[in-house]
Amino acid sequence: MRILLALLYVYLVAAPGCTSLPRKGDSVRNTIHNIMNIAQITLVHIKKLRTKLPVSPQIEVTSPSIDGLISISHDLGLLDNELQSTDLLSQIQADVSSLEGSVRSLALTMDCTIQARPSEETSDSLFPDSHLYLTLIKVQRYLEKLLLNKDKLKVC
Repeated sequence: MRILLALLYVYLVAAPGCTSLPRKGDSVRNTIHNIMNIAQITLVHIKKLRTKLPVSPQIEVTSPSIDGLISISHDLGLLDNELQSTDLLSQIQADVSSLEGSVRSLALTMDCTIQARPSEETSDSLFPDSHLYLTLIKVQRYLEKLLLNKDKLKVC
């Protein structure tokens, strides 16, 4: 009888810890890890695409500062909108869209007040090749900066 009570006690005490849902901290950590993976994969897609294109001109762009989840979500939304204007960048646009969705979801999990997604702006570039290179460089620089500042994914 004592053995059965001991087993019942162990089951009731130990089982909830083994079968419980992930804690908020674990969920946040996993989401940040997924965001970093998506960013790295997107950079690989960009580098692969850039090797297929003719030699690109030296274009210098400055990327916005990375302050926290709200600014990251907004900036990724803007980049996503810009990427939609070129069919050649559909894979990278899908990556950035997925990344923006993950950041937005993380912000909501952390109870951040998230802004509405930026509205899509249509642009008819007179120089589509230059626009393509500029967009690729913008996304690449921003994602490289995001990878260096992953601690900003923990603040609103």
